[in-house]
Amino acid sequence: MALLAPVAVSAKSARPEDQNALDFGDPVVRSKVRAKVIGSTIDQTIFNFYRLHVYAYLHSGNVIPLFSMNNLNVTVWTPVSAIEYAVKSYEAGVYTTFDDVTLLEYWDNPVTGERRKVWQFIGGPIDVAIGPDGVNVSGDATLRPKSMAFEMIGDTLFIPTQSSFFFPNLFQPQEWPKESSGETFYWDSFFTFTAKLSDILDDSSPSVASTAQFQNLVSWHPWLGMGQLPGRTFGRAAGVKLFSLDDVPMSALRLFERFTPQILDVSSWGKKRNDLEDYLRERRN
Repeated sequence: MALLAPVAVSAKSARPEDQNALDFGDPVVRSKVRAKVIGSTIDQTIFNFYRLHVYAYLHSGNVIPLFSMNNLNVTVWTPVSAIEYAVKSYEAGVYTTFDDVTLLEYWDNPVTGERRKVWQFIGGPIDVAIGPDGVNVSGDATLRPKSMAFEMIGDTLFIPTQSSFFFPNLFQPQEWPKESSGETFYWDSFFTFTAKLSDILDDSSPSVASTAQFQNLVSWHPWLGMGQLPGRTFGRAAGVKLFSLDDVPMSALRLFERFTPQILDVSSWGKKRNDLEDYLRERRN
């Protein structure tokens, strides 16, 4: 497995003595580095804020810009052993006009021409286990991460994952011809977390500053009203780890306060939320 080999370090690393400072053949080292970069090695709540831009790809031509999203992921970290960390993950998103921060409550679909009421996103908690060889998530998550090799370029460590997942669509086309993308729902995601090796080597720090970016390719969400049109949404996002909600951009914070206040105080979250199941209940009422 690629992760079992020592990481390849560029000759241009910040200091020559750092090149072999981490032995990625050691599962304890792999787990600790993964936790420090993605979250924390101690009992700590970590925030990740992303700006997500979503496009439609219709299996022909260029992608079509649809909208953007302020996305906030809150993770509560607990060390279980030297090689495992338990995480509870909560997530919320509020849609905005494409490449802008203006709230989107009703959206004009550029493909169908129909005006649709926007369904703001909220989900979790999801139970996650972080170990030496990757990330394991609870059964109802839409992410099934598979580890890829750590990559070092200069003084920067990249931790990539990939996920391909599909499940029976809650919105079957016979009952929901406009909302359903088909009998099966497909979700592919690609994450990369990035941090400085010099920060990771600081043993006094349980969590290091990091950035993240992801892409996903997802079956049409029911609220889009795309029906069985060929294609999927393509999302691209960039984000940063935060240690306080005070660092979330104020324009986004106001939207979370208005539409998904649970994400700002996960200690009083309430019942478990699933985006697709919640939307199905909403439509049936």
